[in-house]
Amino acid sequence: MNFDNIKYVYFLGIGGIGMSALARYFNAMGKSVSGYDKTKTSLTDELVSEGIEVHFDDDIESIKSEIKKEKSEVLVVFTPAIPKEHSELKYFQKNNYIIKKRAEVLGMITEQSFTIAVAGTHGKTTTSSLIAHILKSSEVDCTAFLGGITQNYGTNLLLSEKLKKKKSKIKPIVVVEADEYDRSFLTLHPDIAVITSVDADHLDIYGDKKQMEESYAQFAKQVKDGGLLVIKKGVDKVLLVEKNENKVTYSLQHSSDYYARKIAIKKGEYIFDVVTPEQAIRGIVLGIPGKHNVENAVASVAVAQHMNVFSGNIKNALATFKGVKRRFEYHVKTSNLVYIDDYAHHPEELRACISAVKEMYPQKKITGVFQPHLFTRTRDFANEFARSLELLDELILLDIYPAREKPIEGVTSEMLLEKVRTKNKKLVSKKELIKEIKDREVEVLITLGAGDIDTLVEPIKNELLSRVKKN
Repeated sequence: MNFDNIKYVYFLGIGGIGMSALARYFNAMGKSVSGYDKTKTSLTDELVSEGIEVHFDDDIESIKSEIKKEKSEVLVVFTPAIPKEHSELKYFQKNNYIIKKRAEVLGMITEQSFTIAVAGTHGKTTTSSLIAHILKSSEVDCTAFLGGITQNYGTNLLLSEKLKKKKSKIKPIVVVEADEYDRSFLTLHPDIAVITSVDADHLDIYGDKKQMEESYAQFAKQVKDGGLLVIKKGVDKVLLVEKNENKVTYSLQHSSDYYARKIAIKKGEYIFDVVTPEQAIRGIVLGIPGKHNVENAVASVAVAQHMNVFSGNIKNALATFKGVKRRFEYHVKTSNLVYIDDYAHHPEELRACISAVKEMYPQKKITGVFQPHLFTRTRDFANEFARSLELLDELILLDIYPAREKPIEGVTSEMLLEKVRTKNKKLVSKKELIKEIKDREVEVLITLGAGDIDTLVEPIKNELLSRVKKN
């Protein structure tokens, strides 16, 4: 597809983190961008403030008249979360518009680029953001489509200076988060691919873990000739990726090509060395907590070195990385009271986040508020969720956030709560949550989940800050 022939880009599900990055990209390219989303959020507010028209009712009449008149100049982009019976989607299908999935459009954008794609059940948002930050900080010009809002830049889209100036004759560098949902990442053929993890997830799409692993193995094979696969040690064995000169492994273990050593925590920061095949980069400081993030940093170092970034620049960039919104994001941080919000919604993500909190605050009581995301995920991993949640001292459980799904009989938060062996546990509605927190002696609080729990962050923060002021 030649995007030069497209004047209007319309998004169905424009408020999604991946969709909004594409919307911002086309808006920056001078296209007329508009779209629909089910719910108004702070992200859709930002899009509107940037000149993008957004409406929230499934209503054909809300589609701009120019889009209805100039069909040949319109690209419609949709997310799989949009139901098949959606009237706007049906309108575009009936009238033979050019309609593409988000992943297809991302694949088209990256076709003519030097592409760095980061895949994995978890870790991909932070790792891709780290890579983009290292490149930007080292004056390596790139565009980045990210799955979260970076704290350094306040956006999920970083634009190449060449693109901003419409100088696109030189092959651009693009960093993308490669989403495994709906096998979306198979539209990508990267020059550098990173695979962080392949823990079972999205079994409503894949059926079983084996089929999911087969898709990841296919993604690994799609690295361009002469490219590089950076893969977590152990994952290469799971995917049966053969040893070759275009593959490097990373982990926290010295048996990897890239690994971390001498990991220490000082004043809330992780300090460590990264050992590479060529050298050791000593005394790296990482401001975002957790050994899982140290491992993400090791992967980003492997990519940056392959891009010929000077070690001193890598070290400086890691020290200035502020993280990603809703990834171990501090909202209250005092000596007596800490509040952290995290996007964790998979058992392994919960385990990593809670373990990091316990490591940072070993003498404190850890209270967690968890909102399960999807009925299918809760059903498929109920026992694993229970084991991870048992790492908390106190558990406050919310009802399951359904997202695109309809309820499944017997799959409830009550069912999950019964499996958790923690004594101090309670099921609470979203309406009751602030009062519940108000009535508790909280030392360290974590909110966890990928649903609409983020709408409760500000009220929780305000309640806790009022407590700080009283003391």
